[in-house]
Amino acid sequence: MAIATPEVYREMLDRAKAGRFAYPAINVTSSQTLNAALRGFAEAESDGILQISTGGAEYLSGSVKDMVVGSVALAEYAHVVAAHYDVTVALHTDHCPKDKLDGFMRPLIEVSTERVKAGQQPLFQSHMWDGSAVPLEENLQIAQELLAKCAAANIVMELEIGVVGGEEDGVANEINDKLYTTPEDALKTVDAIGLGEKGAYLLAATFGNVHGVYKPGNVKLRPAILKDLQDAVAAKHAGHGDKPFELVFHGGSGSTLEEIREALDYGVVKMNIDTDTQYAFTRPVVDHMFKNYDGVLKVDGEVGNKKTYDPRTYGKAAEAGMAARVVEACTDLRSVGTKLK
Repeated sequence: MAIATPEVYREMLDRAKAGRFAYPAINVTSSQTLNAALRGFAEAESDGILQISTGGAEYLSGSVKDMVVGSVALAEYAHVVAAHYDVTVALHTDHCPKDKLDGFMRPLIEVSTERVKAGQQPLFQSHMWDGSAVPLEENLQIAQELLAKCAAANIVMELEIGVVGGEEDGVANEINDKLYTTPEDALKTVDAIGLGEKGAYLLAATFGNVHGVYKPGNVKLRPAILKDLQDAVAAKHAGHGDKPFELVFHGGSGSTLEEIREALDYGVVKMNIDTDTQYAFTRPVVDHMFKNYDGVLKVDGEVGNKKTYDPRTYGKAAEAGMAARVVEACTDLRSVGTKLK
């Protein structure tokens, strides 16, 4: 299989909503974490989404510190490597706040626009505009502009209304009542950008979501809010079914399986996973270093052991650990065994 075409990506999202499952969207920051995610999807026989944040993109460019360079480089790598795995994956860019639009999302849309003009597929299948830090009216005004550009390049846009608490990649928000999107917010969103007729989009509506590390039960999620949003829009806009939105679940660390599954029933088709896979990747490296300290360090004038400090040695363990966490995510989100044939 390979990177999803725009048509295949739409099919993936439609199948997820109809089947009440979601795709894990795994943040990657290197070729190695990308390989680990692909391995996990393949082992779970699940299609999935690979995504890059602004910070991850800058890191990927090395000392150049250019988010576009890093994004394009990893996307091109993914297009080559993913073709050899028996699953289909989509490429997505994660949270892009207003102050990074001109250095991240807009130029990446332009890259895909030029590719489409040349008869190629877009480089990324979707991009996220994170307007949670600005008033909803401004958020939706910017969303209108970005959605038009995405639609012209055959790209799906992701939009966030409401606020995800906690901090990720420098985007920090307080934990307060703004964590809960209202039906009025959802109706205003439809008034501004429609329900697909102006371009396809995913909606990251908030229901208590918080980025970061939390034990299960510490995050006060209210998944029923998602049903309220769907019901309000379906009542006003007939002809779009009982779940007019394709929803995204952000800040899933610390969520219970029951909460996750309830959110799937209400139309969540994509769930972002970053914190847990970071730990799953790093933990085997720590284990290797503790067990082989005298091999990775030149202790007491010795030379160490090249086989233990070769990055490939502990890198394999890191990839395996992260891949296992991706399989677990696929299981939780019911996407195991649902890959496109």
